[in-house]
Amino acid sequence: MSRHGIISTAAILGVVALIATGCAESRHEENMAAKVSVKDQWAKSAETGTTAVIGTFENSGDRGARIVSDTSPASETVELHEVVPNGAGSNIMRPKEGGFTIPAGGSHELIPGGDHLMLMDLKGPLSPGADVTVTLEFAGGEEIFLPLLHG
Repeated sequence: MSRHGIISTAAILGVVALIATGCAESRHEENMAAKVSVKDQWAKSAETGTTAVIGTFENSGDRGARIVSDTSPASETVELHEVVPNGAGSNIMRPKEGGFTIPAGGSHELIPGGDHLMLMDLKGPLSPGADVTVTLEFAGGEEIFLPLLHG
């Protein structure tokens, strides 16, 4: 084989390796929903408007998992939110760019005054003990369903 043929073959093998690596990472990320669990999740009762969902995500996987969006039949909109300093001595709540990352073998808390899910434009009252779910979508497209308790 000529030198040009060897270089071309090496380049093709390099591209194939990159594609295969990307596919393996994509498949791995898609399976992260099976590695993530949620505990102590709840939403505050509300008659109208908005309410926050808190709890703790746990990741038993060997890679980080990223939640990028969510939906709920209880509200028109659900957003991933964070609370951050605004530079003027107080805090503001805003959508969380890029979503929530749950580290490999770790956890990520949703807490009042910090990261949380926001149920916005409630479709009806959320009464104590009412059943409602939130569907969380991962970066790979896989989803998990989160049953909520109301307090």
